[in-house]
Amino acid sequence: MKDTIGWGILGPGNIARKFANDLKLSKDGKLVAVASRNIERAQAFAKEYEVEEVFGSYEALFNCDAVSVIYIATPHIGHKEWAIKAMQSGKHVLCEKPLGINLTEVQEMIAVAKENKVFLMEALWSRFNPSIFKIKQIIEEGQLGKVGYIHADFAFYGLDRAEEGRILNPDLAGGSILDIGIYPIFLAYLILGKPRSIQSKSNFYKTGVEVQTSMIFDYEEAQAILYSGLTSNSKMEAEIQGEKGAIFIDPRWHEAEGFTLHVGDKQERYDLPTQGFGYTYEIEETHKCLQAQKLESALWSHQNSIDLIRLLDEVRSCSGVVFPFER
Repeated sequence: MKDTIGWGILGPGNIARKFANDLKLSKDGKLVAVASRNIERAQAFAKEYEVEEVFGSYEALFNCDAVSVIYIATPHIGHKEWAIKAMQSGKHVLCEKPLGINLTEVQEMIAVAKENKVFLMEALWSRFNPSIFKIKQIIEEGQLGKVGYIHADFAFYGLDRAEEGRILNPDLAGGSILDIGIYPIFLAYLILGKPRSIQSKSNFYKTGVEVQTSMIFDYEEAQAILYSGLTSNSKMEAEIQGEKGAIFIDPRWHEAEGFTLHVGDKQERYDLPTQGFGYTYEIEETHKCLQAQKLESALWSHQNSIDLIRLLDEVRSCSGVVFPFER
């Protein structure tokens, strides 16, 4: 692996802009190429971020020798296709969440990564957020005792979006579950593991996409009450309750810059501001893995991505959420 790791961005949208800004904060990586199926869009992005290599097709990016790892920032529907083609071209991949639309896609992507001996990680940035990282450490140390309850939500008003866009279009795997419901589900999984059963109920929009989903994850000695929606905003707070104390994560909890620990009559405040937009930590983890010649991260492994997509699949199954291309 070269001293400076060359990155390519596939899909120069809004999230790619945040990623590109945070990549500048890394000492080990540099954005060297960008690709879009709209060359003018790629050129505008390249000018804004001083990117040398500009491509009007994704395939051209895969053939760029200066690129070692590709960040895939397309809508969900393109993750599997473009990640697989990138990996088959020998490129390492950091792919936006969800890694795939369903379990079959994720398993296929992981198989291709192993076959081609390249690094693959789901860009679940909250896993590497300093607050989430510290919270998991506190819980593992036993400061809360046995965790018995988690509440987390993620909602914003999205019904004013274009119906052909990725949020409200079922053909693009739209709806709240895969886009934002993944965050509360991730938190429950990170803290409590896989539940013994799941209940969920969804409401649907006129295009056929799910726009509100309430979930109950039931464990042997705990429950998680989770919600995602596009019909209104929410405070986006999260709480974790244990037998000895509780943690209240600041909104927006999935990108938190702090939390409060309550144990008995004592409160302890943790302020952990993120660098940039908060993508620096998944970037740094990718660099560490590549420099150590690891093909997956121990912090967010292939198995973690499989477990998470199984939970997403089960929530969708309970709520009757099936995309047209899955029928």
